[in-house]
Amino acid sequence: MRRDQLLSFSAAAVIALVIGHGIAVAQAQNIAPPPPPELAEGAARQAALPPGAQLAESETFLIRMESSRLTVRRQLETARNERDVVKTLCLNDKLNQVDVALRSARERRQGLELAVNRSDADLATHEFTILTVLRQRTEQLSAEANQCIGKEAGYIGDSAVSSSVDPNLPQEDPTEKPATEIIVEPPSCSSCFK
Repeated sequence: MRRDQLLSFSAAAVIALVIGHGIAVAQAQNIAPPPPPELAEGAARQAALPPGAQLAESETFLIRMESSRLTVRRQLETARNERDVVKTLCLNDKLNQVDVALRSARERRQGLELAVNRSDADLATHEFTILTVLRQRTEQLSAEANQCIGKEAGYIGDSAVSSSVDPNLPQEDPTEKPATEIIVEPPSCSSCFK
């Protein structure tokens, strides 16, 4: 009996050693799971652009982001002129977020320009990726700004309630007792003892 326990313990130790060695080898080789397909495609497209093209594309990103900022700013001014407090607060929040994204994009654009001047393709791709995300965030904020809801536009004056009674309803009052009383005798007791 003792020998069987010793053999099973030895077998378990050998299995643990083999599994542990496999994990250590995988960690030493820095094996990482593959990225999701949509990220891999976007990264491949960005890596395919040369740094000079990334720099030119980043300029169009900034122009589009500035255009979105101006659109939200005009919407905010209109809401302020209409004295719509709810819409003003919503648009002001969206405009502040767009401003932060635009400021960050300008800084990243400078970083991209420095990376292109130093011929650092990896850093240029990194900066361009961040600029792409900031552009997408600005577009999302612009769409959210279009969804800001203010005061009710369809409200005109006081509301009135009107009711009508169907003429086909019976005329008797259901709260009154019926003219003839109905008397029901309770059933006799089947299990009563007398």
